[in-house]
Amino acid sequence: MTNPPETDSDSLVTIYSQKIRTIRTRSCTLEIPERENEVSILHTLLGIELQIGRRRFSCPDLPTARYMRVFARLGCSEFAIPYDITKISTLADELETSWQRALLLLKTTTAGLTERQVKRRRSEYFKIVRMEIAAIGPGEKMPLFNQSTKQRTS
Repeated sequence: MTNPPETDSDSLVTIYSQKIRTIRTRSCTLEIPERENEVSILHTLLGIELQIGRRRFSCPDLPTARYMRVFARLGCSEFAIPYDITKISTLADELETSWQRALLLLKTTTAGLTERQVKRRRSEYFKIVRMEIAAIGPGEKMPLFNQSTKQRTS
């Protein structure tokens, strides 16, 4: 499988490269395996947590957890998170929609294949997406602020 089953304008990689990496972001690193993972969002007494396998990662809020869940499902250990928290929710919506669309298109393109072939195609597709996101990169650990501040000179 050489081409992802999504259209160019709404693929996970396109959203990441054109809508996320073009704005001010900070990098995020999760110590997770590079494969498709089972991910769940937990509401605990300590706040929101992202559970990936047996590991738990603390998240500041629900939109950030939803955003991180898409990359954790893919097995991306390094990715960019928008610094502006008001943009995370809409980007999480777009990424989750693209994720569901990819799953649906994979299901329709693999109809009639054996279960083993379906799993192989699915893992090949997610490996391609993971490699393309890794090629784009997670960006800087902290964004640069090139704004001068006004200070009193008295």
